[in-house]
Amino acid sequence: MSDDKYIGFDVHRATTVVSVMNAAGRELDTTILPTQPQPLIRYLDGLHGRLHLTLEEGTYSAWLYDLLEWRVAELVVCDPRRNALLKEGNKTDHTDAHKLADLLRTGMLRPVYHGSRGLRNLQDLAHAYLALVKDTTRVMNRIKAFYRSRGIDCAGRGVYSPKRRESWLERLLAGASRLRAELLYDELEQLRKLRRKARQALLLESRKHTVAARLREIPGFGPLRVALLITLLQTPHRFRTRRKLWTYAGLGLVQAGSSEYGWVEGRPVRRRHALQLRGLNRNHRPELKEIFKSAALAAIRQPGPFKDYYEPRAQQGVDPAILRVTVARKLAALTLSLWKKGGRYQAEGVKQA
Repeated sequence: MSDDKYIGFDVHRATTVVSVMNAAGRELDTTILPTQPQPLIRYLDGLHGRLHLTLEEGTYSAWLYDLLEWRVAELVVCDPRRNALLKEGNKTDHTDAHKLADLLRTGMLRPVYHGSRGLRNLQDLAHAYLALVKDTTRVMNRIKAFYRSRGIDCAGRGVYSPKRRESWLERLLAGASRLRAELLYDELEQLRKLRRKARQALLLESRKHTVAARLREIPGFGPLRVALLITLLQTPHRFRTRRKLWTYAGLGLVQAGSSEYGWVEGRPVRRRHALQLRGLNRNHRPELKEIFKSAALAAIRQPGPFKDYYEPRAQQGVDPAILRVTVARKLAALTLSLWKKGGRYQAEGVKQA
């Protein structure tokens, strides 16, 4: 009989509920442990056999992955959005842990990639920078919303300019309204300073990775995009083909169809146009999609093979939005190839088809 054990962790701030199941689906043990290193390690060390462990992606997942990966034969950090469709019925901490163990046993979990510890510094800096970008955008939107709520037109970016700040403040009534605007402007300035500091640290850390210099040779990829790209992809070997990367980056085409086959002369025959395109896949990394699409926009604006590909087709009437997505797919495929094979960018090697 198999000695495999399947363990589900339902992790919370104070406690972790554990369910242990054998290969036949019988629950062997259930317990509640504090979410602390030593109790979790001691519990796993007390189990015998080949251990398979799963927990959902969340605040504690990266820490637990680094802590427990080498103590079990398999550790799967799974996608909680997909699990919500699989875990039906009553919901308690114990049932969540039990169902996670059962889903792991039956191979129904979709894993979330967790890379090596070597990229932790770059990831921390990239996450700090992206968070500051979002906070900056949020404050900028608040400033515009504030002026619009007073009936003041504020189209364009002039409302954010430090040089024009006084002229914008003069349009407001003295008192609480003007003070509120001044506080928003002060918050924006502080966020901009922190954003520049985070950006500088991120670029400095990215130079330690040898692949960064090669990727910067690709048209449209500057130092910042390359640093974020390395952080989000971590390694190219997690993508077996370019289509896998396209799907992960939100550039994969979704096809839908029904009644694909007909019955002709006693045998099934595939119908023409049975499958139809339904746009790009929605389940993806938005930050990665933004990188490739903005890089595509930069690449078609500078002389080179991507501009040579884009302009003739745009003049023939092809939708520019579709062309930009195609260029983004080309850049993604080129990035994956150069990163995997260790080559250098060559303009003449870019296909025009």
